[in-house]
Amino acid sequence: MTNPAPIMTKRSPAQAIPVFLAFLTMGFADAAGPFVGLAKQQFQLSNFAAQLIAFTGFSMFGILSVPMGVYQDKKGKKFILMLGLAIMLAGVLIPTFAGFSTFPMFLLTVLLMGAGATTLQVAGNPIMRDVSAEGAYSRNLSMAQFVKAIGSLACSVVVVFAKRWFGLDWGVIFPVFSVAAAIALISSTTLHVEGGKPDRSAATLASCIGLLKSGFVFMMVMAIFVYVGAEVSVSANIPLYLKERFGVDIEKLGLLGTGLFFLALTIGRFSGSLVLRWMKPATFLRLTTVLSLIGLAGLFVPSAPVATAAFFLAGLGFANIFPLIFSITVDRMPDDANSLSGLLVMAIVGGAFLPPLMGVVSDAAGSVRTGFLVPMAAIAYIAWVGFSTKHEYSDRKSTRLNSSHIT
Repeated sequence: MTNPAPIMTKRSPAQAIPVFLAFLTMGFADAAGPFVGLAKQQFQLSNFAAQLIAFTGFSMFGILSVPMGVYQDKKGKKFILMLGLAIMLAGVLIPTFAGFSTFPMFLLTVLLMGAGATTLQVAGNPIMRDVSAEGAYSRNLSMAQFVKAIGSLACSVVVVFAKRWFGLDWGVIFPVFSVAAAIALISSTTLHVEGGKPDRSAATLASCIGLLKSGFVFMMVMAIFVYVGAEVSVSANIPLYLKERFGVDIEKLGLLGTGLFFLALTIGRFSGSLVLRWMKPATFLRLTTVLSLIGLAGLFVPSAPVATAAFFLAGLGFANIFPLIFSITVDRMPDDANSLSGLLVMAIVGGAFLPPLMGVVSDAAGSVRTGFLVPMAAIAYIAWVGFSTKHEYSDRKSTRLNSSHIT
């Protein structure tokens, strides 16, 4: 038996505003990437130890995602969305008022930001489906990821401007994050997306994990795992790459490289929401993975202009991989949206594992540039999924399906 449609007044543009603000706040957790170079410099860390910053934040996706998906099935998406915003706000308020004079204190901040982002991802992605018109989920999720990218870009931009123009250190970012998170939390109280209970058994941990028996679901979950790991690895190591290859100061100019990458993500996600009005999601997924590989390959050319262009090109390619994988999967099995959301968001834990692996490769080779082979391998896997999978979804427009059949 399929679920009844969520009870809503109507899908007006105003309903989406709190969701977009939640995605903006969600992007703050991506600061774990830029934080790597800054904290490495401040706390005098090795490459491997610095990558533990990303591990701390993104490990929350592996721990909390599926339990939150199950809890969301009982409490509703709005409640989980507000919970995520509250956790994120708590995380950014700690350094705003107490600072972080020690590395463990800083890791606590990153931990709470990761927990908040995890909870927001579990609720935000399926909520966007609730407020989207028929057939518009993929492009609206790309637009939401565009808004998220603005939150990601904020860290690099604010830190560089605060340092160069006002002589402030990078801790200035946390009061900015606190204000934005508070506004998003207040806005979310006006959200109306669902009512009543589904006429099926509630999701359980066993039912969520059981979905992995589907080869399709397992492949897509792994694609999210390696994609997020690749994105965090690239954003975290751009400043280290620029310092090693071209002697660029991390705090003054190094984050501009990361900012360029996030700017490309932002532009790419906005453009993706337009492209998906006429291109099939599966076709776009194949195209964007090829673009990503070309961009990463450019980092091995010994030229500063080529490296700059490569970071931007890689960002354009990376931009829509996550929303494409997520929307293709959920549109295939809409009745399992909460369970799938928990599984797919759990896969974001890849952001905790691939950066330390990249750090190990970089330390072993004595070169940050060699470490970029790790995200290249990750994107190569996603490209393989996109080109070799012949499932029904690959030739179907992103529309809501009436069947929850798993093959």
